[in-house]
Amino acid sequence: MLEKTYDHAVLEAWIDKLWEDKNAFSAGVGAEEGSVPYSIVIPPPNVTGSLHIGHALNNTLQDILIRFERMRGRNVLWQPGMDHAGIATQMVVERQLIEQKEPNRQDMGREKFVQRIWEWKEESGGTIFKQLKRLGASCDWSRERFTMDEGLSKAVLEVFVRLYDEGLIYRGKRLVNWDPQLETAISDLEVENVEVDAHMWHFKYLLSDGETYEYIERDKDGMLISREMRNYISVATTRPETILGDGAIAVHPLDDRYAPIIGKLCQIPVGPKDHRRLIPIITDNYPDRHFGSGAMKITGAHDFNDYIVAHRNNIPMYRLMDVSGKMRSDGFTYEEEIEKAENLVKKGGIIDTSYVDSINLVPDIYRGLNRFAAREQIVSDIDAEGLLIMREDKKMMQPLGDRSKVVIEPMLTDQWFVDAPTLAQPAIDSVKEGRTRFLPKNWEQTYFDWMENIQPWCISRQLWWGHRIPAWYGPDGTIFVTKTEGEALEKARRSYGKDVDLKRDENVLDTWFSSALWPFTALGWPDKTKELTTYYQTDVLITAFDIIFFWVARMMMMALYFMKDDKGHSIEPFHTVYIHALVRDKNGKKMSKSKGNVIDPLVLMDEYGADALRFTLAIMAAKGRDIKLDTARVSGYRNFCTKLWNAARFAEINGVKQNINFQPNDCKQTINRWILTELSTLSEKVTNTIENYRFNDASSNAYRFVWNTFCDWYLEMLKPILNGRDQGAKEESQETLSYVLDKIYKILHPFMPFITEALWSQKQNPTLLCHSKWPSESIKDDSAVEEMNWVIDLISQIRAIRSEMKIKANLPLQLVITRAYEKTKRRLKAHESAIKCLAKIENMKFEDFSPQGGVQIIIGEATICLIVEGAVDLSKEMVRIHKEICFFDQAIRCLSSKLEDNQFIKYAPAVVIQENRDRLTEFKKKLDKSKEALVRLRNFS
Repeated sequence: MLEKTYDHAVLEAWIDKLWEDKNAFSAGVGAEEGSVPYSIVIPPPNVTGSLHIGHALNNTLQDILIRFERMRGRNVLWQPGMDHAGIATQMVVERQLIEQKEPNRQDMGREKFVQRIWEWKEESGGTIFKQLKRLGASCDWSRERFTMDEGLSKAVLEVFVRLYDEGLIYRGKRLVNWDPQLETAISDLEVENVEVDAHMWHFKYLLSDGETYEYIERDKDGMLISREMRNYISVATTRPETILGDGAIAVHPLDDRYAPIIGKLCQIPVGPKDHRRLIPIITDNYPDRHFGSGAMKITGAHDFNDYIVAHRNNIPMYRLMDVSGKMRSDGFTYEEEIEKAENLVKKGGIIDTSYVDSINLVPDIYRGLNRFAAREQIVSDIDAEGLLIMREDKKMMQPLGDRSKVVIEPMLTDQWFVDAPTLAQPAIDSVKEGRTRFLPKNWEQTYFDWMENIQPWCISRQLWWGHRIPAWYGPDGTIFVTKTEGEALEKARRSYGKDVDLKRDENVLDTWFSSALWPFTALGWPDKTKELTTYYQTDVLITAFDIIFFWVARMMMMALYFMKDDKGHSIEPFHTVYIHALVRDKNGKKMSKSKGNVIDPLVLMDEYGADALRFTLAIMAAKGRDIKLDTARVSGYRNFCTKLWNAARFAEINGVKQNINFQPNDCKQTINRWILTELSTLSEKVTNTIENYRFNDASSNAYRFVWNTFCDWYLEMLKPILNGRDQGAKEESQETLSYVLDKIYKILHPFMPFITEALWSQKQNPTLLCHSKWPSESIKDDSAVEEMNWVIDLISQIRAIRSEMKIKANLPLQLVITRAYEKTKRRLKAHESAIKCLAKIENMKFEDFSPQGGVQIIIGEATICLIVEGAVDLSKEMVRIHKEICFFDQAIRCLSSKLEDNQFIKYAPAVVIQENRDRLTEFKKKLDKSKEALVRLRNFS
C-alpha cells in the first residue's frame, strides 16, 4: 500500500539505488533486436564543477530524449564524461596549497604538482556526477570518461601529431588574451567584458624636426569650422601605457585634415626628451574619420584591431609587458634598445618578428612598474611637458579574466595554433547542405558568422595541468613533434647526425582542444571499438548558445577531419544541435551572485524534489525563449507530483488491480472508451512533440491530461461507478483505470522518472519502468469523446453559475430540462450520477416548460434550468457584480492609457511592459465574466 504522503526525498533515494543495483542504464539495455542505435555524448562538465541551473536544464532535456528512445526499444547510449578543466583545476589546487600552508607550485615542481592534482581529482573532483545522478540523469555511468584518461590522452597525441605533420598545427607569434595573474593565454570564452568608468586621454604627437602644417576642420556639410597651423597630430587612447609600443599613427585615406603630413614622422609623447622615438603617419581604412580626431595610434602588440592594421601595413609590434603585467625590465638600456627600433624604421619595417619581441622599448624609469602604476606616471610626465590636451571621462567595456577577475592584456606571444580557417569550410558546408541542423534554426546564422570569419585557434596554455604539448626543441630551436620522447630523440639523431639533448615544450593544450574531439574519442577512437562502430554518428547535441563558437564549431571541424566512412566521406559528429534557452530569474534578469538572484538547483531538489524541478524546466523550455524561473512554479509542479501520487492511492483504495489480459477495445462503458481515446491522443501528441524537440508542448499536454482530464474529470466521474451496484461496469472501470495509470507513468517517465518508477514498481510490474515499452496503442471512439465532452460542458456551466452567484458549494440544487431530444435524455440518464455528484444537483427532471426561479443553460437543442431561487440574494449579488465591473473597467482604462504612452514604452523595462500587458488581458477576461454573470442575474430577476 502506498504511503499516505508523497515524500520525494525517501522515494528518490530508493529509486536511485534501485536503478544502480540493476544497472538500469547500461548501453543497449532493453533494445529490440535490430533496432537503430541512438546516442548522445554528454557535454562534459568541469571536474571542479557543481550543478547549476543551466546544467540542470541541459541534462534534463538530454535525459528526456534518452529515456524516451530507450522505451521505444532503441539501442541507447548516453555517454558520460568529465573535462579536466585546466585553469580551474590548477587554481583550485593552488588555493588549497596556500590554505594548508604547503609549498607552492614552483617550489613543489611540475611532476609533484601534477600528481597532487590527480590526488585531488580522486578525492574531491567530480562532485557534479553525483549531483547529475540525483537529478535522474540516466547515463551509462559504467562508461565514464575523463578528458585526461589514458584513452583520451592517446587520442589527443594522435590528433596533434597528425595535424602538425599535415601542416594544420603550427607555432607562431600572434596576439592572444593574456591573464597576468594566471600567467597564461586564455580563450575568448574565458574573458568577460564588464562596463566600467574609465578615461580617454588626448595627447599631442609632435611632428619631427619642428614641422608644421595647416589643419583645416570642416563640418559634415563641408563648411569650414576652423583653420590653424599645427605642429602635432592629436591622438586619443584609454591606455596611455601602450604609447611606448606605438608603431605608427593611422588616419583614413579620405581624411583631408591630415593629407599634408601623410608619410611624415612624429614623436611619441613620452620617454627621454633627447631620444624620442619617431613613428610614421600612415593611411588605413580602419580609422573612423568622424570619431574624435580621426587619428589612431597603432600598437600591434597590445590591441587586437591594431594587430590587424599593423600586419597589413608591415608596422613593427613591440611587446611592453612581462607575463605578470609589469612593464618589461629585460634587455639592454633604453638607449641601446631604441637604436634597434630606429634601425627597423629606417628599413621600412621588419620581417623577423622574434627580433622585434627582443626589443624592450620601456624607458628605464618605468621598467618593473605595474602597468596601471606606469599609466599614472606616464600621464603625469606627458602632462608636465604640456602634451596632454584633455582627459575625457567615459564608460567603456573592460575585459576581465572570468576566474582571476584581473584586466586581460592583449599580448604578442609565441603560441601553438590550429589552422582553423582551413578546417572550418567542411563544417560550414555541412550545415549549409543540411547534414547538421541547428534548432532553433536562427542559431545557424550565429554559427556562420563565426565560422566564415574564423581566426587561427590558439591551443597552447602556460599551465602545468593538461595535455602537455608533444613537441621537443633541439639546440638550435628545431622543433620535433612526436607521440613520445623516444621518437623525438630518434628524429633529432637523424637531423643532427648525432645524439643531442632535447627540451620539451612547457605548455599544455587548451582544454577545448581535447573536448573538441569528444564525440568520437569518448567512444574509443583512435581504436576501432565496438562503441565507436555502433554509436557514432551521435544523434543530437544539446547545449547553450554561448559555446557554439568554442565547442560546437570545433567539434564539427575535428570530427569532419578525422571521422570518415568506408568511402572516405566525412561523418558529422551529430545530425542535430539543439540550443536550449537561458534560465533567468522570475523577472527575466540574468542570474548572478552579485545580484543575489542565483537559483541553486540542489536547494530546489532538497525542497521540492528532482521530479518537480525537471518538470518545471521541461514545461518552460520553449524553443527560442528564455526561461523565467520562479520557485513558485517548482512548488506548483511538486503539487502535480502529489496529485499523481493521490491518484495512484485512489486506485489502490478502490481495489484497482492489473489485468494483463485487458483489451482496451473491448470496453463497453462510454466513460472508459472516452478516457482511452483521450489517452491515445495524448500518446501521439507527446511522441510527436518529443521527436521534434518541443519539450514544453510535450510536458504541457501530459500535465493537462493528467491533472484535468484524468484526475479532475475521469476519476471524479468514476466514483459513482466504483461505488455502484453494476459489477460489470465496476470491474471494467477498475481494469481501465489500472491500464490508464500504467500508460500515464510511461508518458510522464522521461520528465518525472523517480515518482513514475516508484508508482510502477508498487504495482509489482515484472520490469523496470525505464525499460518498459513506450505507449503506441491507438484507440479512437469519437462518439464517446463527443458525449463525455457534452457532459463535462454541462457540469462546467453549472459550476460556473454557482461560482458567479456565490452559491454555497455544498448546497444541492434542482435541475429542470426542457425541449430535450431522446439522445440528450439518454445522456442525462446515463450520466445522472456523475452530474449529481460533480455539479451538486439534488434531482433532475424533464418538463415541458422552464419554471420560475431558474437560470437557463442552452446546450444543443435543450434548455437546462438551474433552480437557484432561495439560494442567492439577488439584490446583494447585483450590487457586488456592479462594483466588480466598475473596478475592472477603471483598471482597464488605466492600463490601456499607460500602454499607449510612448514614453512608457520607450523607457520601461521589457519585463514591466509585458507584465502590464498581461494584467490588461487578465482584467478584460474578468470584466467579460462579470458582465455575463450580470446578464444571468437580470434574466433571472
